Amino acid sequence: MHKSVLRTLLVMFLVPLAGAVAIHAQPQQKKQRPSEPQTEEKLAREVRHQLILLPYYSVFDNLEFSVKNDVVTLAGQVVRPTLKSDAEATVKSIEGVAQVVNNIEVLPLSPNDDRLRRALYRRIYGNPTLQQYSLQAVPPIHIIVKNGNVTLVGVVATEMEKNVAGISANAVSGVFSVDNQLKVESKKN
Repeated sequence: MHKSVLRTLLVMFLVPLAGAVAIHAQPQQKKQRPSEPQTEEKLAREVRHQLILLPYYSVFDNLEFSVKNDVVTLAGQVVRPTLKSDAEATVKSIEGVAQVVNNIEVLPLSPNDDRLRRALYRRIYGNPTLQQYSLQAVPPIHIIVKNGNVTLVGVVATEMEKNVAGISANAVSGVFSVDNQLKVESKKN
């Protein structure tokens, strides 16, 4: 009698436990198999999302990327060398990415460029026409300064805002040149 009760208890407890182990083992087996190919568009959305979430990504950095099959190529300019390595590590960890080519340029250390970055930020985001952009977590107008030369990249709503940003940047003392590469969301003025 004791053996049959013990056998019944074992069946009652071990069979569901074995089923639970099998359920948890299935996702692990899926991960071991090559992942299903993601579309480039879906992969690009995930890469963009992960790059924007980087903790030290700021308006003074420009991160760009391209996706071809399962290879992601990073480009752009960053102020901190750690941001370059963080971007690569983050993109490598995304499921579906087989290789990362890191072409991100680390901008040279320069107290003058740092002064210009602060002055440009105040001039551009302090302008009443562009102030609403400063409220976003990562403002859309990125200010890249390299040896006194300024490049504006990002997206604004109108052509007028693009022009105001360029004029504001040109008005900062010590700026050698301004390359206004801002893209316009719509053609309304």
